[in-house]
Amino acid sequence: MDKTEELLYLAAVCVELDELECAVVAVEAAKESDQQDYYCVMTSVLGNKEIRLPSVPDLHHSTPLDNTIVGSDSSLDLGQGFHNVVASCARCLSNGGVIAVPTDTIYGVACLAQNTEAVNLLYEIKQRNFKNPIAISVARIDDIYRWSKVTVPRQVLEDLLPGPVTVVFERSPELNTALNPHTHLVGIRIPGHKLMQDLAKECGGPIALTSANISGTSSCLRIEEFDTLWPRLDLVVNGGVLSDSNESRLGSTVVDLSVPGTYRIIRPGSAHGPTTSCLREKHKLNEAASESSNR
Repeated sequence: MDKTEELLYLAAVCVELDELECAVVAVEAAKESDQQDYYCVMTSVLGNKEIRLPSVPDLHHSTPLDNTIVGSDSSLDLGQGFHNVVASCARCLSNGGVIAVPTDTIYGVACLAQNTEAVNLLYEIKQRNFKNPIAISVARIDDIYRWSKVTVPRQVLEDLLPGPVTVVFERSPELNTALNPHTHLVGIRIPGHKLMQDLAKECGGPIALTSANISGTSSCLRIEEFDTLWPRLDLVVNGGVLSDSNESRLGSTVVDLSVPGTYRIIRPGSAHGPTTSCLREKHKLNEAASESSNR
């Protein structure tokens, strides 16, 4: 995130905190840059507050959402402002909402995994086959032990996570039985993205997470690429362009570790090489036959 984007983000945070004078200063400092998507977000935030800053161009028509907020990349720590973003997301999820969030790979759509109605809505929004499983996102390694039956040494998990890897184990009985009812396995992520980690902590439970797209279409690196989903979502967190590499569109590497002593690549994803090297060379696991997987 460059300086201009940080200033616009700061302005949005100031508005949320009703520090309007500070918001004006931040926008004035950033207005010379051509950051149209961030101006759109600023306009949306200001619209929610029913006020207007004089230096923000009228680009409200560019986005159909009035509830879009600015996110950040994993390296940005804006203290209380960042916490407000996390809190807003957590409130939406707690109310049964479905939101769009940036991750360390692609944009995702998310809901509380333990909320059956929200999970069903998530499938409906994506037009996803209910037989295709959805992974969960958690905050820390210890959470993986709660929601699944881990079959590898803890060091394996610590070497792979946080990061662009989904580990698959046998599901725990504590996990919502309506989530992925057609399989006894569950994929679990700890994205290398501060927003997702803090959001899982704030929610206190697993977050169902899948790509922000209609099933079968390309994954998205910016929010404009899935704007057809916006009207169905309760909140969209704009984390900017997540990557300039199409390799990131491959999503996370999905690896089945449910059989002791072996690993099986379900989806190569964006971290295939480092993942297989770690499992095979460092931890001496044997590779089982791989199979393709739908996003």
